[in-house]
Amino acid sequence: MTDAGQLHDKPLRVAIAGLGTVGTGVIRLLRENAALIEARAGVPIAITAVSARDRSRDRGVDISHIAWEDDMTAMAARDDVDVVVELVGGSDGPALVLARQALGRGKSFVTANKAMVAMHGMELAEAAEAGNAALKFEAAVAGGIPVVKGLREGAAANRIERIYGILNGTCNYILSAMESTGADFAETLQEAQALGYAEADPAFDIDGVDAAHKLAILAAIGFGSRIDFSAVACTGIAAVRAADIAQADVLGYVIRLIGMADMLDGEPGAVGEAKLLQRVRPCLVHKRHPLAHVTGPTNAVVAEGNFSGRLLFQGAGAGDGPTASAVVADLIDLARGDTYSPFSVPTRAMEAVPAADPGGRMGRTYLRFTVTDRPGVLAEIAAAMRDAGVSIESLNQPALSENAGGEALVALVTHEGEERSVTRALELLEGSDSLTGPPLVMPILKDRG
Repeated sequence: MTDAGQLHDKPLRVAIAGLGTVGTGVIRLLRENAALIEARAGVPIAITAVSARDRSRDRGVDISHIAWEDDMTAMAARDDVDVVVELVGGSDGPALVLARQALGRGKSFVTANKAMVAMHGMELAEAAEAGNAALKFEAAVAGGIPVVKGLREGAAANRIERIYGILNGTCNYILSAMESTGADFAETLQEAQALGYAEADPAFDIDGVDAAHKLAILAAIGFGSRIDFSAVACTGIAAVRAADIAQADVLGYVIRLIGMADMLDGEPGAVGEAKLLQRVRPCLVHKRHPLAHVTGPTNAVVAEGNFSGRLLFQGAGAGDGPTASAVVADLIDLARGDTYSPFSVPTRAMEAVPAADPGGRMGRTYLRFTVTDRPGVLAEIAAAMRDAGVSIESLNQPALSENAGGEALVALVTHEGEERSVTRALELLEGSDSLTGPPLVMPILKDRG
Protein backbone atom coordinates (compact mmCIF):
# COMPACT_ATOMS: atom_id res chain seq x y z
CA MET A 1 0.00 0.00 0.00
CA THR A 2 1.26 3.46 -0.88
CA ASP A 3 1.22 6.00 1.96
CA ALA A 4 -1.24 8.82 1.31
CA GLY A 5 1.58 11.25 2.02
CA GLN A 6 3.50 9.92 -1.02
CA LEU A 7 0.74 10.32 -3.60
CA HIS A 8 1.67 13.71 -4.98
CA ASP A 9 3.19 12.26 -8.15
CA LYS A 10 0.16 10.21 -9.20
CA PRO A 11 -3.64 10.20 -8.90
CA LEU A 12 -5.39 9.36 -5.66
CA ARG A 13 -7.20 6.14 -6.51
CA VAL A 14 -10.58 5.75 -4.87
CA ALA A 15 -13.07 2.90 -4.45
CA ILE A 16 -16.68 3.67 -3.52
CA ALA A 17 -18.97 1.27 -1.67
CA GLY A 18 -22.60 2.33 -2.02
CA LEU A 19 -24.06 4.09 -5.05
CA GLY A 20 -27.17 5.70 -3.65
CA THR A 21 -27.80 9.42 -3.86
CA VAL A 22 -24.59 10.29 -2.00
CA GLY A 23 -22.38 7.82 -3.87
CA THR A 24 -23.57 9.00 -7.26
CA GLY A 25 -23.30 12.57 -5.98
CA VAL A 26 -19.62 11.96 -5.24
CA ILE A 27 -19.07 10.67 -8.78
CA ARG A 28 -20.86 13.67 -10.32
CA LEU A 29 -18.95 16.14 -8.14
CA LEU A 30 -15.56 14.59 -8.96
CA ARG A 31 -16.37 14.77 -12.67
CA GLU A 32 -18.03 18.18 -12.83
CA ASN A 33 -15.38 19.93 -10.72
CA ALA A 34 -12.46 17.76 -11.80
CA ALA A 35 -10.13 20.61 -12.82
CA LEU A 36 -10.86 22.66 -9.71
CA ILE A 37 -10.46 19.64 -7.43
CA GLU A 38 -7.15 18.63 -9.03
CA ALA A 39 -5.82 22.16 -8.64
CA ARG A 40 -6.74 22.22 -4.95
CA ALA A 41 -5.72 18.64 -4.22
CA GLY A 42 -2.46 18.78 -6.15
CA VAL A 43 -3.23 15.53 -7.99
CA PRO A 44 -6.20 14.07 -9.88
CA ILE A 45 -8.70 11.99 -7.90
CA ALA A 46 -9.71 8.91 -9.86
CA ILE A 47 -12.46 6.38 -9.11
CA THR A 48 -11.06 2.95 -9.87
CA ALA A 49 -13.68 0.61 -8.36
CA VAL A 50 -17.29 0.69 -7.15
CA SER A 51 -19.70 -1.67 -5.46
CA ALA A 52 -23.45 -1.63 -4.81
CA ARG A 53 -26.38 -4.02 -4.51
CA ASP A 54 -27.71 -3.77 -8.08
CA ARG A 55 -25.27 -3.52 -10.95
CA SER A 56 -27.96 -2.99 -13.59
CA ARG A 57 -29.71 -0.05 -11.96
CA ASP A 58 -29.66 3.24 -13.87
CA ARG A 59 -28.10 5.77 -11.51
CA GLY A 60 -27.84 8.67 -13.91
CA VAL A 61 -24.03 8.47 -14.06
CA ASP A 62 -21.85 6.42 -16.36
CA ILE A 63 -19.88 3.81 -14.40
CA SER A 64 -19.30 1.42 -17.29
CA HIS A 65 -15.56 2.10 -17.36
CA ILE A 66 -15.11 1.61 -13.59
CA ALA A 67 -14.27 -1.81 -12.14
CA TRP A 68 -17.24 -3.40 -10.36
CA GLU A 69 -17.03 -5.56 -7.24
CA ASP A 70 -20.09 -7.59 -6.22
CA ASP A 71 -18.52 -8.04 -2.79
CA MET A 72 -17.61 -4.58 -1.55
CA THR A 73 -15.10 -5.93 0.95
CA ALA A 74 -12.99 -7.08 -2.00
CA MET A 75 -12.16 -3.46 -2.76
CA ALA A 76 -9.95 -3.33 0.33
CA ALA A 77 -7.59 -5.83 -1.32
CA ARG A 78 -7.31 -4.16 -4.73
CA ASP A 79 -3.86 -2.92 -5.70
CA ASP A 80 -5.35 -0.01 -7.66
CA VAL A 81 -7.11 1.47 -4.62
CA ASP A 82 -5.53 3.91 -2.19
CA VAL A 83 -8.70 5.07 -0.41
CA VAL A 84 -11.98 3.30 0.29
CA VAL A 85 -15.14 5.41 0.59
CA GLU A 86 -18.00 3.76 2.48
CA LEU A 87 -21.52 5.09 1.87
CA VAL A 88 -23.56 2.01 2.77
CA GLY A 89 -24.44 2.76 6.39
CA GLY A 90 -25.10 0.62 9.43
CA SER A 91 -23.06 0.50 12.61
CA ASP A 92 -22.03 -3.11 12.01
CA GLY A 93 -22.25 -5.62 9.18
CA PRO A 94 -20.49 -5.21 5.82
CA ALA A 95 -19.62 -1.55 6.41
CA LEU A 96 -17.63 -2.38 9.53
CA VAL A 97 -15.98 -5.37 7.86
CA LEU A 98 -14.92 -3.13 4.98
CA ALA A 99 -13.55 -0.50 7.36
CA ARG A 100 -11.52 -3.04 9.29
CA GLN A 101 -10.11 -4.66 6.18
CA ALA A 102 -9.22 -1.40 4.44
CA LEU A 103 -7.49 0.11 7.46
CA GLY A 104 -5.84 -3.21 8.26
CA ARG A 105 -4.25 -3.12 4.82
CA GLY A 106 -3.03 0.44 5.32
CA LYS A 107 -5.62 2.01 3.02
CA SER A 108 -7.24 5.23 4.12
CA PHE A 109 -10.96 5.13 4.78
CA VAL A 110 -13.60 7.83 4.25
CA THR A 111 -17.13 7.37 5.55
CA ALA A 112 -20.43 9.18 6.05
CA ASN A 113 -21.49 6.52 8.54
CA LYS A 114 -22.16 8.30 11.83
CA ALA A 115 -23.48 5.19 13.57
CA MET A 116 -20.33 3.19 12.83
CA VAL A 117 -18.01 6.00 13.91
CA ALA A 118 -20.00 6.54 17.12
CA MET A 119 -19.98 2.84 17.98
CA HIS A 120 -16.57 1.74 16.69
CA GLY A 121 -14.63 4.96 16.15
CA MET A 122 -11.93 4.24 18.70
CA GLU A 123 -11.16 0.83 17.25
CA LEU A 124 -11.04 2.20 13.70
CA ALA A 125 -8.92 5.20 14.68
CA GLU A 126 -6.40 2.92 16.36
CA ALA A 127 -6.29 0.72 13.25
CA ALA A 128 -5.74 3.79 11.05
CA GLU A 129 -2.89 5.04 13.20
CA ALA A 130 -1.30 1.58 13.34
CA GLY A 131 -1.44 1.29 9.55
CA ASN A 132 -0.21 4.84 8.87
CA ALA A 133 -3.51 5.47 7.12
CA ALA A 134 -6.30 7.98 7.65
CA LEU A 135 -9.84 7.70 8.93
CA LYS A 136 -12.00 10.59 7.67
CA PHE A 137 -15.66 11.21 8.51
CA GLU A 138 -16.53 14.85 7.81
CA ALA A 139 -19.74 13.73 6.09
CA ALA A 140 -20.85 11.75 9.15
CA VAL A 141 -21.65 14.87 11.17
CA ALA A 142 -23.94 17.61 9.84
CA GLY A 143 -23.66 16.75 6.14
CA GLY A 144 -21.90 19.48 4.21
CA ILE A 145 -21.06 21.65 7.22
CA PRO A 146 -17.28 21.46 7.87
CA VAL A 147 -17.70 21.16 11.62
CA VAL A 148 -15.28 18.25 12.06
CA LYS A 149 -12.57 20.18 10.22
CA GLY A 150 -13.55 23.33 12.08
CA LEU A 151 -13.02 21.66 15.46
CA ARG A 152 -9.92 19.68 14.45
CA GLU A 153 -8.17 22.54 12.69
CA GLY A 154 -9.83 25.94 12.96
CA ALA A 155 -10.35 25.71 16.73
CA ALA A 156 -7.29 23.57 17.42
CA ALA A 157 -5.61 26.20 19.61
CA ASN A 158 -8.64 26.49 21.89
CA ARG A 159 -9.81 24.66 24.96
CA ILE A 160 -13.36 23.76 23.98
CA GLU A 161 -15.72 24.40 26.87
CA ARG A 162 -19.04 23.37 25.38
CA ILE A 163 -20.41 21.92 22.14
CA TYR A 164 -24.09 21.99 21.37
CA GLY A 165 -26.48 22.41 18.50
CA ILE A 166 -29.22 21.22 16.19
CA LEU A 167 -27.91 17.93 14.85
CA ASN A 168 -30.93 16.42 13.10
CA GLY A 169 -32.69 18.08 10.18
CA THR A 170 -35.82 15.94 10.39
CA CYS A 171 -36.56 17.02 13.95
CA ASN A 172 -35.74 20.62 13.19
CA TYR A 173 -38.09 20.64 10.22
CA ILE A 174 -40.90 19.19 12.32
CA LEU A 175 -40.47 21.60 15.23
CA SER A 176 -40.11 24.71 13.09
CA ALA A 177 -43.09 23.64 10.95
CA MET A 178 -45.17 23.21 14.10
CA GLU A 179 -44.23 26.79 14.97
CA SER A 180 -45.34 28.22 11.65
CA THR A 181 -48.52 26.17 11.17
CA GLY A 182 -49.77 25.50 14.68
CA ALA A 183 -50.24 21.83 13.75
CA ASP A 184 -49.54 19.04 16.19
CA PHE A 185 -46.67 16.56 16.03
CA ALA A 186 -48.36 13.63 14.27
CA GLU A 187 -49.75 15.79 11.46
CA THR A 188 -46.42 17.54 10.93
CA LEU A 189 -44.53 14.24 10.88
CA GLN A 190 -46.79 12.98 8.09
CA GLU A 191 -46.07 16.15 6.11
CA ALA A 192 -42.32 15.69 6.66
CA GLN A 193 -42.57 12.12 5.37
CA ALA A 194 -44.51 13.25 2.30
CA LEU A 195 -41.84 15.84 1.53
CA GLY A 196 -38.99 13.36 2.03
CA TYR A 197 -37.61 15.03 5.18
CA ALA A 198 -38.53 12.02 7.33
CA GLU A 199 -38.15 8.30 6.67
CA ALA A 200 -41.09 5.90 6.52
CA ASP A 201 -39.82 4.64 9.88
CA PRO A 202 -38.71 7.92 11.50
CA ALA A 203 -37.78 6.52 14.93
CA PHE A 204 -34.03 6.87 14.39
CA ASP A 205 -34.49 10.61 13.89
CA ILE A 206 -37.40 11.61 16.12
CA ASP A 207 -36.13 9.54 19.07
CA GLY A 208 -32.86 11.47 18.96
CA VAL A 209 -30.55 8.55 18.13
CA ASP A 210 -29.17 10.14 14.97
CA ALA A 211 -28.33 13.32 16.87
CA ALA A 212 -26.79 11.26 19.68
CA HIS A 213 -24.39 9.55 17.26
CA LYS A 214 -23.23 12.92 15.96
CA LEU A 215 -22.89 14.38 19.44
CA ALA A 216 -20.69 11.51 20.63
CA ILE A 217 -18.34 12.12 17.70
CA LEU A 218 -18.18 15.88 18.24
CA ALA A 219 -17.50 15.43 21.96
CA ALA A 220 -14.55 13.16 21.23
CA ILE A 221 -13.04 15.71 18.85
CA GLY A 222 -13.75 18.74 21.00
CA PHE A 223 -12.67 17.35 24.36
CA GLY A 224 -10.11 14.72 23.38
CA SER A 225 -12.16 12.09 25.18
CA ARG A 226 -12.75 8.55 24.01
CA ILE A 227 -16.12 8.07 22.35
CA ASP A 228 -18.74 6.75 24.74
CA PHE A 229 -22.03 6.58 22.88
CA SER A 230 -23.64 4.61 25.71
CA ALA A 231 -23.23 7.66 27.95
CA VAL A 232 -25.37 9.91 25.73
CA ALA A 233 -28.76 10.43 27.40
CA CYS A 234 -31.36 10.69 24.68
CA THR A 235 -34.92 12.05 24.60
CA GLY A 236 -36.76 12.66 21.34
CA ILE A 237 -39.49 15.06 20.25
CA ALA A 238 -42.56 12.83 19.89
CA ALA A 239 -44.09 14.14 23.14
CA VAL A 240 -43.93 17.81 22.08
CA ARG A 241 -47.40 19.23 21.45
CA ALA A 242 -48.59 22.25 19.56
CA ALA A 243 -49.59 23.67 22.96
CA ASP A 244 -45.94 23.45 24.08
CA ILE A 245 -44.82 25.32 20.97
CA ALA A 246 -47.41 28.01 21.65
CA GLN A 247 -46.51 28.25 25.33
CA ALA A 248 -42.81 28.55 24.51
CA ASP A 249 -43.64 31.37 22.10
CA VAL A 250 -45.54 33.27 24.81
CA LEU A 251 -42.50 32.93 27.08
CA GLY A 252 -40.14 34.23 24.38
CA TYR A 253 -38.68 30.89 23.30
CA VAL A 254 -38.76 28.30 20.53
CA ILE A 255 -38.33 24.55 20.95
CA ARG A 256 -35.38 22.82 19.34
CA LEU A 257 -33.89 19.34 19.71
CA ILE A 258 -30.46 20.15 21.15
CA GLY A 259 -27.49 17.84 21.45
CA MET A 260 -25.08 19.11 24.10
CA ALA A 261 -21.69 17.98 25.38
CA ASP A 262 -20.37 19.80 28.43
CA MET A 263 -17.55 19.18 30.89
CA LEU A 264 -18.77 19.37 34.50
CA ASP A 265 -17.40 18.97 38.02
CA GLY A 266 -13.94 20.18 37.17
CA GLU A 267 -11.95 22.66 35.18
CA PRO A 268 -13.44 22.86 31.66
CA GLY A 269 -11.22 21.00 29.24
CA ALA A 270 -9.15 19.31 31.96
CA VAL A 271 -10.04 15.77 30.97
CA GLY A 272 -8.37 14.11 33.94
CA GLU A 273 -10.39 16.12 36.45
CA ALA A 274 -13.74 16.68 34.79
CA LYS A 275 -16.75 14.58 33.93
CA LEU A 276 -18.59 14.71 30.63
CA LEU A 277 -22.30 15.33 30.26
CA GLN A 278 -23.68 14.28 26.88
CA ARG A 279 -27.36 14.43 26.11
CA VAL A 280 -29.92 15.03 23.39
CA ARG A 281 -33.17 16.66 24.52
CA PRO A 282 -35.80 19.08 23.28
CA CYS A 283 -34.99 22.43 24.87
CA LEU A 284 -36.45 25.91 25.06
CA VAL A 285 -34.14 28.26 23.16
CA HIS A 286 -34.50 32.01 23.61
CA LYS A 287 -35.55 33.83 20.45
CA ARG A 288 -32.41 35.97 20.64
CA HIS A 289 -30.14 32.92 20.43
CA PRO A 290 -28.74 32.08 16.96
CA LEU A 291 -30.14 28.55 17.14
CA ALA A 292 -33.68 29.92 17.45
CA HIS A 293 -33.42 31.17 13.87
CA VAL A 294 -32.35 27.82 12.43
CA THR A 295 -35.44 26.47 10.70
CA GLY A 296 -36.32 23.69 8.30
CA PRO A 297 -34.07 20.66 7.67
CA THR A 298 -30.96 22.56 8.71
CA ASN A 299 -28.17 21.68 11.13
CA ALA A 300 -26.20 24.12 13.27
CA VAL A 301 -23.39 23.45 15.73
CA VAL A 302 -22.03 25.86 18.33
CA ALA A 303 -18.58 25.37 19.82
CA GLU A 304 -17.38 27.64 22.61
CA GLY A 305 -13.61 28.04 22.81
CA ASN A 306 -11.76 29.78 25.61
CA PHE A 307 -10.07 32.18 23.15
CA SER A 308 -12.24 32.00 20.05
CA GLY A 309 -15.52 32.50 21.88
CA ARG A 310 -18.66 31.21 20.23
CA LEU A 311 -18.21 29.56 16.83
CA LEU A 312 -21.33 28.77 14.81
CA PHE A 313 -21.35 26.22 11.99
CA GLN A 314 -24.60 26.15 10.04
CA GLY A 315 -25.87 24.64 6.80
CA ALA A 316 -27.56 21.70 5.14
CA GLY A 317 -27.26 18.64 7.34
CA ALA A 318 -28.13 16.06 4.70
CA GLY A 319 -28.76 15.57 0.99
CA ASP A 320 -26.68 14.20 -1.83
CA GLY A 321 -24.94 17.47 -2.71
CA PRO A 322 -23.84 18.62 0.77
CA THR A 323 -22.85 15.12 1.89
CA ALA A 324 -20.96 14.42 -1.33
CA SER A 325 -19.18 17.75 -0.87
CA ALA A 326 -17.99 16.66 2.59
CA VAL A 327 -16.80 13.29 1.26
CA VAL A 328 -14.80 14.91 -1.54
CA ALA A 329 -13.35 17.45 0.90
CA ASP A 330 -11.95 14.49 2.84
CA LEU A 331 -10.51 13.04 -0.36
CA ILE A 332 -8.82 16.36 -1.16
CA ASP A 333 -7.25 16.35 2.31
CA LEU A 334 -5.93 12.84 1.70
CA ALA A 335 -4.52 13.83 -1.69
CA ARG A 336 -2.66 16.61 0.13
CA GLY A 337 -1.19 14.06 2.53
CA ASP A 338 -3.32 14.69 5.63
CA THR A 339 -3.28 11.47 7.65
CA TYR A 340 -3.38 13.09 11.08
CA SER A 341 -5.26 11.59 14.02
CA PRO A 342 -8.99 11.25 13.26
CA PHE A 343 -10.08 12.79 16.56
CA SER A 344 -7.59 15.65 16.61
CA VAL A 345 -5.23 13.99 19.10
CA PRO A 346 -3.63 10.52 18.92
CA THR A 347 -5.84 7.80 20.35
CA ARG A 348 -3.21 6.97 22.98
CA ALA A 349 -3.75 10.46 24.41
CA MET A 350 -7.53 10.13 24.52
CA GLU A 351 -8.91 9.30 27.94
CA ALA A 352 -12.15 7.65 28.99
CA VAL A 353 -13.95 10.48 30.76
CA PRO A 354 -16.55 9.44 33.35
CA ALA A 355 -20.13 10.41 32.67
CA ALA A 356 -21.32 13.39 34.69
CA ASP A 357 -24.34 13.26 36.95
CA PRO A 358 -26.74 15.87 35.52
CA GLY A 359 -28.43 16.22 38.89
CA GLY A 360 -26.11 18.97 40.03
CA ARG A 361 -26.50 20.99 36.86
CA MET A 362 -28.02 24.40 37.51
CA GLY A 363 -30.67 25.72 35.20
CA ARG A 364 -34.29 26.57 34.56
CA THR A 365 -36.75 23.98 33.33
CA TYR A 366 -40.05 23.90 31.45
CA LEU A 367 -42.45 21.18 32.61
CA ARG A 368 -45.79 20.31 31.06
CA PHE A 369 -48.25 18.00 32.79
CA THR A 370 -51.27 16.35 31.19
CA VAL A 371 -53.83 16.11 33.98
CA THR A 372 -57.47 15.46 34.72
CA ASP A 373 -59.47 18.68 34.63
CA ARG A 374 -60.63 18.82 38.24
CA PRO A 375 -60.07 20.98 41.33
CA GLY A 376 -56.94 20.41 43.40
CA VAL A 377 -54.61 19.33 40.60
CA LEU A 378 -52.64 22.56 40.52
CA ALA A 379 -52.24 22.43 44.29
CA GLU A 380 -50.92 18.87 44.09
CA ILE A 381 -48.31 19.81 41.51
CA ALA A 382 -47.30 22.91 43.43
CA ALA A 383 -46.96 20.88 46.64
CA ALA A 384 -44.66 18.36 44.95
CA MET A 385 -42.49 21.20 43.66
CA ARG A 386 -42.37 22.78 47.11
CA ASP A 387 -41.46 19.53 48.83
CA ALA A 388 -38.66 18.89 46.34
CA GLY A 389 -37.27 22.38 46.75
CA VAL A 390 -38.25 23.58 43.26
CA SER A 391 -39.13 27.26 42.98
CA ILE A 392 -41.82 28.00 40.40
CA GLU A 393 -41.27 31.08 38.24
CA SER A 394 -44.52 30.86 36.28
CA LEU A 395 -47.47 28.50 35.96
CA ASN A 396 -50.07 28.43 33.20
CA GLN A 397 -52.87 26.24 31.91
CA PRO A 398 -52.70 26.36 28.09
CA ALA A 399 -56.03 26.12 26.27
CA LEU A 400 -57.06 22.80 24.75
CA SER A 401 -59.68 21.99 22.13
CA GLU A 402 -63.27 21.41 23.24
CA ASN A 403 -62.93 17.66 22.60
CA ALA A 404 -60.08 17.26 25.10
CA GLY A 405 -62.25 14.83 27.07
CA GLY A 406 -61.80 16.28 30.54
CA GLU A 407 -58.04 16.57 30.08
CA ALA A 408 -56.08 19.72 30.84
CA LEU A 409 -52.51 20.88 30.44
CA VAL A 410 -50.45 22.54 33.15
CA ALA A 411 -47.22 24.23 32.09
CA LEU A 412 -44.71 25.70 34.47
CA VAL A 413 -41.23 27.19 34.37
CA THR A 414 -38.89 26.85 37.32
CA HIS A 415 -36.43 29.33 38.70
CA GLU A 416 -32.80 28.30 38.36
CA GLY A 417 -31.95 25.32 40.50
CA GLU A 418 -30.42 21.86 40.52
CA GLU A 419 -31.89 19.35 38.11
CA ARG A 420 -32.07 16.72 40.80
CA SER A 421 -34.73 18.79 42.53
CA VAL A 422 -36.93 18.65 39.45
CA THR A 423 -36.33 14.92 39.21
CA ARG A 424 -37.36 14.55 42.85
CA ALA A 425 -40.57 16.51 42.27
CA LEU A 426 -41.49 14.22 39.39
CA GLU A 427 -40.82 11.20 41.58
CA LEU A 428 -43.25 12.59 44.16
CA LEU A 429 -45.91 12.91 41.47
CA GLU A 430 -45.30 9.47 40.02
CA GLY A 431 -48.41 7.32 40.17
CA SER A 432 -50.71 10.26 40.87
CA ASP A 433 -54.27 9.79 39.64
CA SER A 434 -54.22 13.43 38.59
CA LEU A 435 -51.67 12.80 35.82
CA THR A 436 -53.00 11.22 32.64
CA GLY A 437 -49.66 10.90 30.92
CA PRO A 438 -45.91 11.28 31.46
CA PRO A 439 -44.76 14.86 32.06
CA LEU A 440 -42.75 16.62 29.37
CA VAL A 441 -39.50 18.05 30.75
CA MET A 442 -37.45 20.47 28.68
CA PRO A 443 -34.41 22.37 29.94
CA ILE A 444 -34.13 26.03 29.04
CA LEU A 445 -30.89 26.47 27.12
CA LYS A 446 -28.43 28.61 29.06
CA ASP A 447 -26.63 31.18 26.96
CA ARG A 448 -23.08 31.96 28.04
CA GLY A 449 -23.06 34.96 25.76
